[in-house]
Amino acid sequence: MVRRVAIVGAGVSGLASIKCCLDEGLEPTCFEKSDGIGGLWQFTETPQKGRIGVYRSVMTNTSKEMTCFSDFPFPEDCPNYLRHSALLEYLRAYAKHFCLLDYIRFQTTVCSIRKHPHFTATGQWVVDTETNGEQTSEIFDGVMVCSGHYAEINLPLDSFPGIENFKGRYFHSWEYRDQKGFEGQKVLVVGAGNTGGDLAAEISRTAAKVFLSTRSGAWVISRISEAGWPVDMAWTTRFYELIEKLLPEGTIYKLMAKKMNRWFNHENYGLIPVKSNSWTSLILNDELPSCILCGTVTVKPNVKRFTDTSAIFEDETVEENIDTVIFTTGYSATFPFLEESLRDACRSSTSLYKHIFPPHLEKPTLAFVGFIVLAGPILPAVELQARWITRVFNGSSELPPMSRLISEVAKRKNALLKKYEVFVSYMDEIAACLGVKPNVPLLFLSDPKLAWMVFFGPCTSYQYRLTGPGKWREARGAILTQWDRVLRPLKTRVVEDSPQPATVPHWLKALALPIFLGAAWIILKYLLPCKQGKRLFSYFILRL
Repeated sequence: MVRRVAIVGAGVSGLASIKCCLDEGLEPTCFEKSDGIGGLWQFTETPQKGRIGVYRSVMTNTSKEMTCFSDFPFPEDCPNYLRHSALLEYLRAYAKHFCLLDYIRFQTTVCSIRKHPHFTATGQWVVDTETNGEQTSEIFDGVMVCSGHYAEINLPLDSFPGIENFKGRYFHSWEYRDQKGFEGQKVLVVGAGNTGGDLAAEISRTAAKVFLSTRSGAWVISRISEAGWPVDMAWTTRFYELIEKLLPEGTIYKLMAKKMNRWFNHENYGLIPVKSNSWTSLILNDELPSCILCGTVTVKPNVKRFTDTSAIFEDETVEENIDTVIFTTGYSATFPFLEESLRDACRSSTSLYKHIFPPHLEKPTLAFVGFIVLAGPILPAVELQARWITRVFNGSSELPPMSRLISEVAKRKNALLKKYEVFVSYMDEIAACLGVKPNVPLLFLSDPKLAWMVFFGPCTSYQYRLTGPGKWREARGAILTQWDRVLRPLKTRVVEDSPQPATVPHWLKALALPIFLGAAWIILKYLLPCKQGKRLFSYFILRL
């Protein structure tokens, strides 16, 4: 049985892993190479080699209610979207509240993790570390790798001919801290992901001109949804997930495109993705469309090649006298401390069982936490992963046989056409393994008020503390009051006689629910299996 667990990294995943180990009676030892917790959320004034950080103005892309750990909500007066400093303070409060710092060895680098000579029988690992030049070797019963996706910068200069002759400055966005130093410059930002959009908008405030180059385009959405609610709370629901499962894929793309273009027409702004039915290029940015409309940012296609002073794009247009090029080309995950055979087998999260366990190991005593691309908040997902892993480690949960693990990994690789996992589906999948997935139909019978919030409301992490191992008695209350915590930091000027929005009577909601579910069941069972039925159903949905 696993007792001692080595945890690599004290970022979001590492902190959750320490806490879950303690909850399950395990003995964690966390190794952190820096002098503080928080991982990439630790802001530094200057870039530090071997350490990925954030730029000064970065904000979370997920709201506080969707982002928090399942038994530790953010303070009520905390803003809904957070600066890096606010999120770091939250992590520090989390670590202090659950006494996690006592289990972290700071300024300690993990040099190697290799199988113990008797691994087949014991499942143990030999972990070599270095602290202030002193090397130590220890034996652990289990290992949780929490170093995540953002390990090394990805800077594919070979894909940009002529960059070696460019006389201006060029660098990876890892080095960027703020817009100082770009005043009056012509700046080219390569890559229209979240970072590329943020940097282009921010630098355009003082630069002479900013060009945003994108290979495939991007869908841009605001953090603010209809009526001003956080967009992830409005969209990330079980109800919407059910709709997506009922509708044909083509209909979903059309519906989403229609919704995206309500804010601004992406084709008119030069941002519409090359593959218009792709949702892998989706970014949150409230400022970028305005910058494009005002002309401070110009969208360009992919760079074909560079000259000494200019950039030539794939449409053969040329922009002269470029001063600075910033490559927002992302990061790659590397695990140099793993022995070579493991490193090759774990190069991609899709090679792991449910993005967590290497399927070929004789003993399931090595797990990856946070090594996943998810269309949603990462904190609740890594916490749920850690809860399951620690119960596998202590023997409370069991994995299927190795042959089945390998088969399911291969099946998932073929099925996962997108670059990311859908949040609600993945959370429910891990929750089912752990035994904490909420039973919504049963909940409607026993607690209709709560069930309504669970099904139609945002899929917040509290839902996975309602039942099963790790049940939290305050989970129900946290769900029922989550919208109050959204409003709390906004109510800084209360108008007593302000009109209230009309609401649908509860009796009508209660009547509509069984009708909707019954209709959905009929459609799923009888109508959708036939092609004509799918087309007819899609036609009416698109006209809504």
